[in-house]
Order: sequence, then structure tokens, then C-alpha cells
Amino acid sequence: MTHNVAILGASGYTGAELVRLISQHPSINIAALAAERKAGLDMAQVFPHLRHLSLPTLCKIDEIDFSQIDLCFCALPHKTSQEVISALPKDLKIVDLSADFRLRDPDAYEKWYGNPHSAVEIQEEAVYGLSEFYRDEIKAARLVAGTGCNAATGQFALRPLIAAGVIDLDEIILDLKCAVSGAGRALKENLLHAELSEGYHAYALGSTHRHLGEFDQEFSKLAGRPVKVQFTPHLLPVNRGILATVYVKGTAQTVHDTLAQAYEKEPFIEVLPFGEAPSTHHVRGSNFCHIGVAEDRLEGRAIVIAALDNLTKGSSGQALQNANLMLGEEETAGLMMAPLFP
Repeated sequence: MTHNVAILGASGYTGAELVRLISQHPSINIAALAAERKAGLDMAQVFPHLRHLSLPTLCKIDEIDFSQIDLCFCALPHKTSQEVISALPKDLKIVDLSADFRLRDPDAYEKWYGNPHSAVEIQEEAVYGLSEFYRDEIKAARLVAGTGCNAATGQFALRPLIAAGVIDLDEIILDLKCAVSGAGRALKENLLHAELSEGYHAYALGSTHRHLGEFDQEFSKLAGRPVKVQFTPHLLPVNRGILATVYVKGTAQTVHDTLAQAYEKEPFIEVLPFGEAPSTHHVRGSNFCHIGVAEDRLEGRAIVIAALDNLTKGSSGQALQNANLMLGEEETAGLMMAPLFP
């Protein structure tokens, strides 16, 4: 059976990544591509690396006949997704890649994103899109809210440890490095080559990064009590990748064994042999997440390192993984490509 999908926001990085991935999917057809400011252009004019594909011309959202669409990917900016999704057919399956439906509490959304949630009635039906941990709910969902790429990386490293109670929940430090594509495709002065290259800096210090809302929500739900991590993101002058180094209080071998057991049957999560560390090089362009564990020199402490591609496993790849679950397809369909190296 072939499923017709639409991609809204197809002119952004995550939209292009969705096209790249779905082009290899055995049973999904891209029936519509929307990009408001670039409507009327061919995808090859916007992304020449997709020139070899036969794709619909970019159009405006209101030009799409959604009666012919089985599932819609919304790769739109925050806040815009609320407005657009509210106007879509109520029976349409949707995977939203923005932050608009990630936080279950509307007050939390307003706290972290600075404006009231305008689609609270839809928020109530949204399922958090971390496939490995919400698989059954995603299969039955109409609306799935994709995770933040930083939030996904931290959760892959920590969720099994919190659930198993093998680390001190009040002693978690998350030091994360993210590629520049995580900031989107819009022109921004601080992301110009001359301003970003040959440098490396921390940003959103303290309690200002929006993905803290996801960490608070998910870790506290797991633990059954409030859990707040220390989190500092850093911007790397590279195109793709996230590397998270997590410092925890717990026995390193137990931490490794817990992660290895939790992910033993997960097709996209690779726990490395004890003492080995992953690299963003080893997951580039793939839907894999590599996790390593090492013993800290301080007794009773461990270092957990997780690496993934922010555009694939951190966003568009995870979105397609969710879509596979929602459409009754093999979860790995279109996603088993090997990473790019070098």
C-alpha cells in the first residue's frame, strides 16, 4: 500500500531532510510540498542536491487537497504550527517537527516560548514523539509532537538510568554541543560564516534554553518527582551533529549495563563497549544514536556520551520513524542507511 504525504515547510533544513529520507521509502509517496515564500519553485531550485528526484512543485498550504493526503509532516516554525495545524482536517494524521505540541502543560509552553498556546484543545491529543519510549501511543496517535534535537539526545543518554534508579537524580550535569543547522535556515547575523567559524561558545546559559522544558517534563514524569538537570548547550561551527556529555553519580559499569539492556533490541540505538566514546562522525546523515559510558576518575561517578545527527535522528529521521508507526509500516523503513564517513 502506498501512502501519500505532504510536507509543510519543505524549504527548510528539516523539510529537505524529510524529502531525502522519504525518497528511499518503499511505500510513501510525496504528494505535496509547501513553502509559502518559495511557492512556485521546483525543489531543485531550492535544494540542488535533490535535483535527481521527481517531486511536486512547491506550493502554498491552502493549495493542497488534504483529502488525498494520508499523513502530513509540519516542518514549520514554532507558533506557526499551532495556527496551521488548527486549520487542517481533524482526521488527518500529523507529525509536527516544531516545539508547539511537545509540552503537555500550556502554562509550561507559555513559560518557555513566551506566548500563550493557541491550540490547547489539540495539545491534549498530542503524543510526545520519542519513538523508543512512546511506541504504542504513537501507533494509535493522530498528532505526534517531534522532540527537540537536544532534548532527544539527552533523553537517550538518561531515560533508562532514571527509570532504573541507578543514578542520583539531583546530580546530573548535561554538557551538549550542537551543530549550526539546529538553528534553522533563516539568515541570522551570529550564524554568518565569519562570525561562527573558528570559534566555539556556550549559549542559553542557566535556565533559559527552551529544551529544559522537555527535560523537566519527561524526567520528572519518569521519576515520579521533580528532576532538574544542569544543562549547558554549546554551538559548534559544523553543519550536522550533536554530542552530549553527561556527568552522573552512579557506578559506571551499572550505568553501562542498564543502557545496554534497555537498548538491546532497539534498531537505532547503539551502546558501545564499556570505555568507548562515540563521535558525531560515526552517525552523520543517519538515524542512529551512539552511546558510550566511561568511568570517571572520581569514585562512584560515570560519564555518559551520546552522539546523533540533529537533522536525522534528532528531527526528520525521528519524524519518519514516528510516521512509520502511525501508518502501520515497518518502523525502520527508509531509515537503515549507513552513516556518511568521512
